[in-house]
Amino acid sequence: MKRRDFITAVAASAGSAYAAMKALDVLEQPATAQQPPSPKGPFQLQRRGNRKRVIILGAGLAGMAAAYELGKVGYECVILEARSRAGGRCWTLRGGDKLTEITGTTQTVQFDRGLYFNPGPARIPYHHVTIDYCKELGVELEVIVNLSRQQYIYQENAGPLSGQKVHVREAVTDIRGYISELLAKSINQNALNASLTTEDKERLIEFLRTYGGLDPDLFYKGSSRRGYAVPQGAGLQPGEVDDPYDLSALLQLGFAGNEAFEWGFDQQMTMFQPVGGMDQIAKAFERRVGNLINYEAVVKEIRKLSDGVGIIYTDKSGSQRRIRGDYCICTIPLSVLKDIPSDFSPDMKAAIASVSYAVTGKSALQFNRRFWEEDENIFGGISWTNQDINQIWYPSNDYFTRKGVVLGYYNFGSVAANVGALSPEARIALALEQGSKIHPQYKNHFENGLSLFWSNIPYSLGGWASYTTDVRAQYYPRLNEPDGNIYLAGEHLSYLTGWMAGALESARLVTAKINALA
Repeated sequence: MKRRDFITAVAASAGSAYAAMKALDVLEQPATAQQPPSPKGPFQLQRRGNRKRVIILGAGLAGMAAAYELGKVGYECVILEARSRAGGRCWTLRGGDKLTEITGTTQTVQFDRGLYFNPGPARIPYHHVTIDYCKELGVELEVIVNLSRQQYIYQENAGPLSGQKVHVREAVTDIRGYISELLAKSINQNALNASLTTEDKERLIEFLRTYGGLDPDLFYKGSSRRGYAVPQGAGLQPGEVDDPYDLSALLQLGFAGNEAFEWGFDQQMTMFQPVGGMDQIAKAFERRVGNLINYEAVVKEIRKLSDGVGIIYTDKSGSQRRIRGDYCICTIPLSVLKDIPSDFSPDMKAAIASVSYAVTGKSALQFNRRFWEEDENIFGGISWTNQDINQIWYPSNDYFTRKGVVLGYYNFGSVAANVGALSPEARIALALEQGSKIHPQYKNHFENGLSLFWSNIPYSLGGWASYTTDVRAQYYPRLNEPDGNIYLAGEHLSYLTGWMAGALESARLVTAKINALA
């Protein structure tokens, strides 16, 4: 088995391709390393000495990261980018920017100076390789409050709590209290199937009493953890805890996914974002490899040659051009790639065409007063609703300033498709109408907004690769294999689809594969 085949097999089986590359001596070993590096650790290709030309299709994070890593060890890279900017879905919109969808509608962003919105990636988990690149490239980060518990759950047609603004803190505290009560009582009644010693039962009951805020008789009657109906204060102001919501009402509210949100491995209460917008990461890469990028270069054909690859594209003037390379790294989303004429083998074409992309949309609303902070003490976080808007995100930067931009909706699937079919103006109107049920202040403080439907965004045509279990099993291994000297890379070639780390990890893997052949 060739080393390329071995690395590919390891990657396709969801094993540690990074460890495999280290074992095959494809990567430089740190001189002081005493322990095997983690997959998120230092990455440095060995200099092989053969100056090969690599054509990279797409100047998103995967494409630029590939050029950056290969450039360190002497490869000649050329990047073809269809857009007039780098970054792909790592994108930030500011006042004056144009947003055009494939339907022909164009929006001009009207945000005030200093305000911005990230229509694509908007948060970074602490354990993603994205953090390493931010450090290496000098991208300043700040904390984003992903979950504050002060935000709301607002559901319609969901039982007694329908149409009420329920603070996440209240709902989570109450449901954990009731669960603890039920479990503690079942232990006392020997209702558990598991065999517990008397001491274990006592310890577990005490744990549940503390965990759930139960009274000495193991009843949940509310807790200060859920907040105060009458606040605590100085003097004779002990505060007053409100009565908890009814258990049945909480269950009908249907917020299990919201309660478990922070326990997702890639979701935490606090995460990170670049200061000034997510595109600061793209700009940092662009400062390193921007001289290699041909903008407004639209790929028309991808061809195999006897000694490499050939790409036909149109340049800014619309003239057709050809370029030849030893290898090609194609980071074009599969939703776009499937319609580009190519010499891909039949099984590769079938694999490319099999992958669906997330149907999703977002809107952003500028307000002339940060009422969510001033009136409701919400500093970051996400409110959830079963309305079409689905989510409202509050900014985690520029606290206590006068104005701010709120994510008016973030929706998915058929709901996103229905909203995306509306005009941009109608989408914003919907965001205002439904958001006003949670924040009546919308009506008095809204200034301007924008919306986008990712299935309509040119050169993306979808949010991110969305694999079913069957498609992942049947086609994903083939997508991870080269087709001749053409390699695919991007978030869609990872198990981190939808995350920037997926694109960056994929770029590292593919560059190491190519370097192994040199």
